[in-house]
Amino acid sequence: MLSSSSPLTSPVDESDNQLSPPLEPRESQNLPGLDGTPADHKEPYTQITPFQEQNDTSVEFFYKPVTLTALGVGMAVLAYVAMTQDVLKEGEEKKRVGVYAAIASFLLFSMIQFRDGPFVRPHPAFWRVVLGINLLYELAMVFLLFQDLDSARSMMKYLDPNLGRPLPEKSYAENCDLTLENLWNAIDIFCLAHALGWFGKALILRDYWFCWILSIAFEFAEYSLQHQLANFAECWWDHWILDVLVCNWLGTYLGMKTCQYFEVKHYTWRGFRQTRGIRSKTKRVISQFSPHDWTTFKWEGTASFGHYFTVVLLLAVFLAAELNPFYLKALLWMEPDHPFVIARLVGVFLCALPAVRELYQYVNDPRKTVRMGQHVWLLLATIGTELLVIAKWSQGQFPEPLPTRVRWAWAIGAFLLVLYPTVRFGLPAARRYLRHHQRNAKPKTA
Repeated sequence: MLSSSSPLTSPVDESDNQLSPPLEPRESQNLPGLDGTPADHKEPYTQITPFQEQNDTSVEFFYKPVTLTALGVGMAVLAYVAMTQDVLKEGEEKKRVGVYAAIASFLLFSMIQFRDGPFVRPHPAFWRVVLGINLLYELAMVFLLFQDLDSARSMMKYLDPNLGRPLPEKSYAENCDLTLENLWNAIDIFCLAHALGWFGKALILRDYWFCWILSIAFEFAEYSLQHQLANFAECWWDHWILDVLVCNWLGTYLGMKTCQYFEVKHYTWRGFRQTRGIRSKTKRVISQFSPHDWTTFKWEGTASFGHYFTVVLLLAVFLAAELNPFYLKALLWMEPDHPFVIARLVGVFLCALPAVRELYQYVNDPRKTVRMGQHVWLLLATIGTELLVIAKWSQGQFPEPLPTRVRWAWAIGAFLLVLYPTVRFGLPAARRYLRHHQRNAKPKTA
């Protein structure tokens, strides 16, 4: 509910709003006001729309900078909680509340001072807080990177006293006969979690083919890593029928239908005061939590080497983001339905929404977006730090070697990933270079 400086100062802020392209030098010489003639302030290039008017806010108060007011309120709350002796008990409770107060202070700063991202609904401050949460999680992972596994398990007890106990790994490949009874017994709460997860991935990626490739790639990743984590061992029909064809497809289908709805929706933002009637006002309030506008993603992985590299990188990052929580919960002895695991999944989903939007604009509009956005940069750092933590803690935890067939499968997959861009982009570029070199060499010979 707080606003910092104008989002027009950031190269990625308000990216969903179509801004006019920069004027060519020849055209700018003929503009009024540049050659001594008075400028016509009715021309569109002379008008700078303020943030409040550009987004047609409902209540102006929530879009006005109130940084000093927020600072005063925050200091008053800190003073009351810290100075009043009868508010807190002695010992661990004060330490815990002190950590919570530090986190709240940091999130308040991020809400006020961080740069705006590509989204403005329900409010830019909400996405600034999401960025702040991502930064706190990244700092926590950096701290854990310098701890050994036993120390990390002991630290988790401070967050939840029930943690710190070894948990057995459950295998789902015990009875793999394809029967209705086995199919029915395999349906549990995790099927709903699968569908909801792929609904969110469809909203993030906004592409059918990308979701299908990622869905199949994740099942192959489970095949490859089931020698380390027992819960990756599933029946063939659990992999390809329940997961891919039922849960993943259902979530992807509903997610893409939601994307199509937002794509064809007519966006007309009218202020709350200009809306008449209780029903219309209620609808306007609810619509505040829907997108301000919508951008359809066309990744075009075969259009150029840059697009191909981006698609492969995004696929690898998504696979890492999917596999990391399985390893973290196994190493830190957490149940799959533990609140920390669920909070990590929800947090990555919220962080990935603006991050993928920024990445898409960075790749497809390099003239307008001169640097990578803050959301995608921080999310890449977070996933990378998780991988470092898992690699460090996994030493000695998974003694079984990588199976030979898995090693060969990964080698063939890596070879194909390199072979395709070589044939598709490398050879044509080499031919063009040779023809250009030959054409330049002929005049010199003559």
